[in-house]
Amino acid sequence: MRADIYLLYLLLRLLALLPLRALHGAGALIGRLMLWRGARAADVTAVNLAVTRPGLSAEARRTLLRGAMVEAGKSVTEIIKVWGSGATRALGLVREVRGGELFDAALAAGKGVIVAAPHLGCWELLNYWLCSRTPMAILYRPPRIAAVEQLLRKVRGALAPEQVRAEGAGVRTLYKRLATGGAVGILPDQKPRAGEGQVAPFFGRDALTMVLLPRLAARTGATVLFAFAERLPRGKGFRIHLLPAPAGLDDADLGVACAALNRGVEDCVERAFTQYQWQYKRYSADGLVSPYDGPGRIAVD
Repeated sequence: MRADIYLLYLLLRLLALLPLRALHGAGALIGRLMLWRGARAADVTAVNLAVTRPGLSAEARRTLLRGAMVEAGKSVTEIIKVWGSGATRALGLVREVRGGELFDAALAAGKGVIVAAPHLGCWELLNYWLCSRTPMAILYRPPRIAAVEQLLRKVRGALAPEQVRAEGAGVRTLYKRLATGGAVGILPDQKPRAGEGQVAPFFGRDALTMVLLPRLAARTGATVLFAFAERLPRGKGFRIHLLPAPAGLDDADLGVACAALNRGVEDCVERAFTQYQWQYKRYSADGLVSPYDGPGRIAVD
């Protein structure tokens, strides 16, 4: 491990001694400062909330925006606790699991399990929980700083998933895992590259949507479950949710399947709306009118 990455690891270990409530308090402050300073992330969030909650009054949407930015800040600082504590100790932050029987039943069926984990709540802690139950392979994009992978391997320890790159060989690995009854994890709301997705509605507006997950489900017959780790108030910990996939996700018609995939993400988001990563430009793609810039920009006031 590089010296600077190791020093970062030691700093994480030290800061992880702080209570989660204190770290969340610091994160909330960061979120409020980003909103006050008019950060780009706050601007994108405001547009996304205008798209997904068009019926709200301006005052109600501002309240929702404040809540979303506070949760965004918490998502940054809580990773100190999750990484710095070590995977096994971090699992002690899980206070409740809802739908765990769905995961157990899917594993027992032996047909493979696809866990669709949106950018909602604390997905790193969700990874720990899943890997504590069964070996996992997760589809990912390598970090921009390669040395960060060394840090991830160190903090995850024995609960590290097999990381599979989103490319030909990696996709074949996912198929092999599922064919033997294994489990894989995919971020279902990851925007695909140009030419690799399908347009489907997401909270009432077209968004470029991945086709890989529906194709995996259709070709393998694996069970698809949606999952996320909800952040509890006042630093009390996290609640794991597992939900069944909407009907049609494995449909041969990719338009139908991707619409079902987005409904599954929506079902999760509605359970912890402000904890979604609303800073992500989900509605921008070639061929779509972007609500973030130019003539298609959505009014947020």
